Amino acid sequence: MRRILSLVFLAAAATRAEAQSLDPRSFVNTPVGINFAGLAYGFSTGNVLFDAALALENAELDIHGPTAGYARALDLWGMSGKVDAALGGACIDGQAEQNGDIVTRNVCGLTDPTAHVSLNFLGAPALTLREFPTYRQNFLVGAGFRVTAPLGQYDPSRLVNIGTNRWSFKPELAVSKAIGRLTLEALFAATFFTDNTDFLDGNTQSQAGLYSAQFNALWISRSGIWGGAGVIYYAGGESSLNGGTPSTMQENSRAGAVLVFPIGKPNSLKLYWTTGVWTRTGTDFDTFVVTWTYRWGGKR
Repeated sequence: MRRILSLVFLAAAATRAEAQSLDPRSFVNTPVGINFAGLAYGFSTGNVLFDAALALENAELDIHGPTAGYARALDLWGMSGKVDAALGGACIDGQAEQNGDIVTRNVCGLTDPTAHVSLNFLGAPALTLREFPTYRQNFLVGAGFRVTAPLGQYDPSRLVNIGTNRWSFKPELAVSKAIGRLTLEALFAATFFTDNTDFLDGNTQSQAGLYSAQFNALWISRSGIWGGAGVIYYAGGESSLNGGTPSTMQENSRAGAVLVFPIGKPNSLKLYWTTGVWTRTGTDFDTFVVTWTYRWGGKR
């Protein structure tokens, strides 16, 4: 059971852009009533921005900071589901080009908090702790919805900030197939943004939806250690200022790997890495995250 209960908290300060983060095993069956608390520390370096629509070039930034998260497994009309939330902090240090001029930024503050709910509506019934040992995944289909609130650090006089001063909404559709100890996953998502009405001292910044598709292959050992690799492609996200001409469409791809070790029954440690593979426009950076997760509870 430990390999199933090693829920991953992928939200980290260094992976702020949800549309760009690999998210393996985010849709799995978990016994009803199980709680998870997670603490992550992430570091990103390169052309990384908390708001990928910014009109900056050749950004060389380091971003690091902790994130705390909580999740609970639910019984939703006889189907397994989950609700989770995360809040973090981050520090940015580096420089970029704006209209040919070098601008620098050094700031620390809170990230925009996120809340997420998911439902596995095929292949993952809601089960108690007593019922769960007999469960074997075959074909699973789930859906989720993530909300990001504009509560992070934001200075309207600066281009680079930790928060984005706007809401975002991300519907998701996930499909996974278990073949012995191998699990293949596909996750499709779209991120939609409200306007930032205080962009650079009162301007209105708008951004079109950002669409993504990711594919993961995971191997789960008998000891509970699991790992895998994945790729994500995302496109869209054209931005405009005060209703003007939209910018060039973003089109990027990333790859990453994850390795999770159970530590006793209630704890697990996760190592996570992603890197840019191909960038047409937008961000290109490396991310490293270490996450500790503790679980408790469960309905018997």
